[in-house]
Amino acid sequence: MTTDPAPSLPDADYVLVGSRVALGLDGGFAVAVPSRLRLLASAGAPDPLQLSVDGASPEVHAAQRQAFVDAGLLESTASARNLFDDIVADPSWLRAAGEPLTDGAFDGEQRVITDASGSAIVSLPVFRDNPTWHLTDAPIVVHAPDGDRVLRGFRSLYGAWLTHLADERRAAAGDPDRVLVVIFESRQIGEAMVDWDDPRVRLVHTVHNSHLPEPYDDPDAAVTGMWQRWLSTLDRYDAVLWPTAAQRDEVAARFGDPGTFHVVPNTVELGTEPPGVESRDPHRVVMLNRLAPQKRVDLAIRAWVRVVEAVPGARLDVYGDGPLREELQGLIDELGVAASVCLHGATADRDAIFDRAALFVTSTAFEGQGLSIAEALARGLPVVSTDARYGPREAVDGAGVLVPPGDLDAFADAIIGLLQDDERRAALSARARAAAARFASDAVRPALVTALRSVVEKPSRRAR
Repeated sequence: MTTDPAPSLPDADYVLVGSRVALGLDGGFAVAVPSRLRLLASAGAPDPLQLSVDGASPEVHAAQRQAFVDAGLLESTASARNLFDDIVADPSWLRAAGEPLTDGAFDGEQRVITDASGSAIVSLPVFRDNPTWHLTDAPIVVHAPDGDRVLRGFRSLYGAWLTHLADERRAAAGDPDRVLVVIFESRQIGEAMVDWDDPRVRLVHTVHNSHLPEPYDDPDAAVTGMWQRWLSTLDRYDAVLWPTAAQRDEVAARFGDPGTFHVVPNTVELGTEPPGVESRDPHRVVMLNRLAPQKRVDLAIRAWVRVVEAVPGARLDVYGDGPLREELQGLIDELGVAASVCLHGATADRDAIFDRAALFVTSTAFEGQGLSIAEALARGLPVVSTDARYGPREAVDGAGVLVPPGDLDAFADAIIGLLQDDERRAALSARARAAAARFASDAVRPALVTALRSVVEKPSRRAR
């Protein structure tokens, strides 16, 4: 008996592009992006690249790349590159892309990138309080021995870099028409590059979060700002990858589907079989998320007052860092729950933490997918989550309890109920692994291959 071979990607070059991709700074996004890179490689993409355009120093970027390798998220530091690192290493491609400077330099604030000797390589315009800075044509001045040159705006800078990378691959393959598939992981970059009409280029955009404004639960609410602009460009991407069917369907119903929408969730590693409930601390509850407004950790802390009254031995361990850490610690102290609630900061021992716990909780206000839910389920943890419009419902899949967003009492009741019911908690734990398996690489890969095969095998939507 023979089995069909695993689906594979068409021969092309594939890159992922994010504004910044950094562990410890970018939450689940920084896990989802390298996980997608590994998925591309496992589907046959030759040496796919994870790219970033943030302006930190080469030393910082080197440390970030090594952190990905140490965490098992990248095979090699060579799999990740940064725009400004490449400029400093060899600015010749940038100089070749520039036009002669004829109308003077940018007269506003500038940031100068220098080489190791301190000589200026490029001067970048700096914008304050301008949400559309990436769409302007403000000159980027490229300093060269034979005279300054200019690129018109950041979209020209990004395009020059991506073209340079594609040309490297085309030269190595001996194929000047080789297709480059650019997968944008950040709306800011996708919005800037959406009109790139090179017929050898395909543009794909992923989605990582809800597009809905506060209170994040009305699919007909007016969408403004960057989301409004980005949604107006949907028909120009060769494919859009949604993390959930719910968001895909609601966007399609409201804004239309140009025939390019695909549901491709972010993936998790199932790892080894998790421990049974008998070896877990029956009173330990964990959270793992950024300490940012979206995650509403304050709601979980407020609910904990009721939880610890009903279950005196209960403990809430919160892992992750972010701008609200000091504020949340103040709330813990104010409510008098410091003996049973602890903010631990970022961790590299996620699975070990999950394996000791009885329950995973998230009080998030909104999500794209809720990657941490799937990660917890993979370790056999039942979940209590707010029923944010996109993500938790599809992720939990019967292996936990969903409560209305913002409902403190319902959140507390769900936690208390599971901590006091060992039999029910064990039943949910037994279903958790199967729920998580829907996000394993083998389960998601066919959807990614189908989406990208349709992209490569059709002409660019911008060059038709």
